[in-house]
Amino acid sequence: MADTQVIRCPTCGANNRVPLEKVKQGLQPVCGRCKTPLTVESKPVIVTDATFSSEIELAAEFAGRVRVAKLNVDENPATASRFHVQSIPTLLVLKGGKEVERIVGVQPKTAIVQRLQRVAA
Repeated sequence: MADTQVIRCPTCGANNRVPLEKVKQGLQPVCGRCKTPLTVESKPVIVTDATFSSEIELAAEFAGRVRVAKLNVDENPATASRFHVQSIPTLLVLKGGKEVERIVGVQPKTAIVQRLQRVAA
């Protein structure tokens, strides 16, 4: 099966399976239910102390299965402190605004994917 991304429609809330190959071809995905154009996230969202909470709340409301955010801990020490980040890199998996998984240090992609799939299931 081709690589796909599940994107939740911001208008009607339907989950849409979007083939990434078609996006690479320049096609604009739309919601299968209401035809609203969908945004495919290909890069991490950069968050700060000021925007962290609102971005995570929006991720839960509008994202498909997973949303990735990148935080510069040197420029945003309050959020790093809030989650007790002591090593870089640290990958926090949040569900409903609460930490459900923590991956510290460099990990192989397969290990990260397995842990994310377990949480997103």
